[in-house]
Amino acid sequence: MALPQSSSRRGRGKPNPIDVHVGSRVRLRRNMLGLSQSKLGEAIGLAFQQVQKYERGANRISASGLHMLSRVLDVPVSFFFDDTDPVRAAAIPGGFAQPPSEGSESDPLRRHETIELVDAYYAIDDAAVRHRLLALARALAGESQRAGERRSTLPTRNLRGSAE
Repeated sequence: MALPQSSSRRGRGKPNPIDVHVGSRVRLRRNMLGLSQSKLGEAIGLAFQQVQKYERGANRISASGLHMLSRVLDVPVSFFFDDTDPVRAAAIPGGFAQPPSEGSESDPLRRHETIELVDAYYAIDDAAVRHRLLALARALAGESQRAGERRSTLPTRNLRGSAE
């Protein structure tokens, strides 16, 4: 029985949507673990440029590559094909996961709000828009931090009304 012919590309120069989805899941999990493309590339024996191509869907990831990525990123291979929550993805038994530390509920990467934000960010198709959103978030964070510093430098008043 012959298998249907399938091209790795749809049309001219467009990556296959499945390759793009798998690559976006690699990027999402890598970011959630705080790994750079260089560190991930080093862990799987590739240059960071190859990791970039995988994440964009420009290059397909082989079965052995997916297996290796799943071990390094501590998720099952199926994670790359479905919409499993990247923070709550089941770890591979005996994988590289560290035991949960006390107070993990206070970890901002485990908050539902953070996951929604990351999902919404990567749902934006236009890379330029994503970069502008990131710049906006950084600017707002800087404003919040500067406002906090201003508040802490303002003189406080004691109960008698004199400045301290």
